[in-house]
Amino acid sequence: MTTTKKTPQKTVTKPKVVTAKKTAAPTVTNLPSNPFAFEVLDLVSRQRSNAKKVELLKKYEDVSIKALLIWNFDESVISMLPSGPVPYSGYDEQNTYSGTLSTKISEEVRKMHETESFSIGSSDQQGHTTIRREYKNFYHFVKGGNDGMNNIRRETMFINILEGLHPLEAEIICLVKDKQLETKYKITKEIVAEAYPDIQWGGRS
Repeated sequence: MTTTKKTPQKTVTKPKVVTAKKTAAPTVTNLPSNPFAFEVLDLVSRQRSNAKKVELLKKYEDVSIKALLIWNFDESVISMLPSGPVPYSGYDEQNTYSGTLSTKISEEVRKMHETESFSIGSSDQQGHTTIRREYKNFYHFVKGGNDGMNNIRRETMFINILEGLHPLEAEIICLVKDKQLETKYKITKEIVAEAYPDIQWGGRS
């Protein structure tokens, strides 16, 4: 009987694959001076914790931001404007637009995201006005503000303001008038109330 010697098998050690750890990009929390409302709301919305959202709302506190948030979240603030898409009435000698102003604003916002060109803050060179400047006219658009104004004049004023705003600002106004801000921005009434405890809710109309 013969025995066969077993040849010892060599152990092959696979080289370890070293992968570089991905470093999360730091969240920018510094905006230009006098930022657009959409810059503030977008920055707040992107925060993961409510505490950070509250912190940034406090940091960029402005009466115009508060006016937006009150209009949106205070149930006693009743819009005197028709709900839904805003009709388009703008016209110039070279261009006409078929559709609603809300659709036009949405298309402009989409193009901005596609080109990553937002004309942010003080760098905006398009001659747009801002919510920061126009918020003083908001009282015309809610019940109890200027009830004597006829609806045609009120709606015309609203459209004129929208047409002069940066598209991302105009989009916010269209959302707020229907109390739909949360459909785009992750901001709740509870967060707003914590950031701005001086706001008195209710009894506004």
